Amino acid sequence: MQTILIIDDEEKLRNLLCRIISLEGYQVLEAADLKSGLKLLDRHLIDLVLCDVKLPDGNGVDFVTTLKTKRPDIEVILLTAYGNIPDGIRAMKNGAFDYITKGDDNDKILPLIQKAMEKVHLHKRLSNLEKRVNEKFGFEKILGNSPLIKEAIELAKKVAPTDTSVLLLGETGTGKEVFAQAIHAYSNRASQPFIALNCSAFSHELLESELFGHQIGSFTGAVKDKKGLIEEANHGTLFLDEIGEMPISLQAKLLRFLETGEFLRVGANKTGIVNVRIIAATNRSLLDEIANKQFREDLYYRLSGFIINLPSLRDRKKDIPILANYFLEKFARKNNSLVKSMNTDFQEQLQKHIWKGNIRELKNIIERAVILADSEILSLKNLPLDLQSNKISQGIGQTSSFELAIAEKHHIQQVLIHTNGNKTETARLLNIGLSTLYRKIEEYGL
Repeated sequence: MQTILIIDDEEKLRNLLCRIISLEGYQVLEAADLKSGLKLLDRHLIDLVLCDVKLPDGNGVDFVTTLKTKRPDIEVILLTAYGNIPDGIRAMKNGAFDYITKGDDNDKILPLIQKAMEKVHLHKRLSNLEKRVNEKFGFEKILGNSPLIKEAIELAKKVAPTDTSVLLLGETGTGKEVFAQAIHAYSNRASQPFIALNCSAFSHELLESELFGHQIGSFTGAVKDKKGLIEEANHGTLFLDEIGEMPISLQAKLLRFLETGEFLRVGANKTGIVNVRIIAATNRSLLDEIANKQFREDLYYRLSGFIINLPSLRDRKKDIPILANYFLEKFARKNNSLVKSMNTDFQEQLQKHIWKGNIRELKNIIERAVILADSEILSLKNLPLDLQSNKISQGIGQTSSFELAIAEKHHIQQVLIHTNGNKTETARLLNIGLSTLYRKIEEYGL
């Protein structure tokens, strides 16, 4: 039930308003002065305040400012015996919902209350939606108590409300997209689109089309006009993952967009303008790429307006139990599993592992363990063989298993290291398709 507080020193009028409003289904509280009203506001969840302008211990117009500072979600309707324009203007500037004259405007009270309550209801819905968004995409989703992850979160929170470009640096699986989503969720663009693009997942021609769009007939297969993701993200945020793998010829077009806000669809001769915030991420050293003439220095300085380094899991090992328990609960619910905890050996083995795939690898391992579990407690037997022996990171010759999957995982790891994480080059060296490589990376938690 919605609750209304009436603050008025005229007892007869207060009682009359109380009866009228109560008949409409509202819960009504009464106070004869501001001091008593403030006490009720501290004790009860109040949605709307009807307040006299002149009270024994203060002025209702000034009270609006005090109340709105403490409780911006509460609406206030001011009542006055002698209305005047300056007071009315000041009341509205202070945040009052409306300012009406007693007696003359009695027939307006109930419709006005209904409108004010509609605004209160809308504010609550938006607050609940924002809370759910933050729970799903915000910084609350980023788990860990280590100093390094806390420092990264604090930096992200500070830059989130701005429009500054952000460059996220970190190994594969450290949560760069999760950070990008959280920055967007805490920005002024939170209600607008968040769109992610993996720059390593497309050939040069397709990447340009995905990013900037194309006109019909601009290339074979372009059977209709297509908006690029830059247009789709207008007024929102575009997350460019693995920016280090963007072809250098395409980097010039991205730089022009960052400098002017203008873009040109493939095959078009007229530019468009959009307002998009860019968050980029990479697991490569862009400074090394610049030295090797593989990345534009001017683009780097455009993207790196604010750099955040995300720590690897091996640099925050104390967070492993927190993350493991979170994933255990998540996948137990998802799979209707009876698993409730992990035994000591299981936890110790998680702590010993190198985690080259970082959080993504840990997530995959826990999901697999929950699926395979036949009891309420995870034990060593629920881990993959290479994790049970914990020797895969020391070299394939020392592993206690001859499983083909272990050898394949290790070989892919080595090639990824050799190419500095360049998946296109890795796929070429392995003589497999790029989509196959991504499937293997996901499968092995690399």
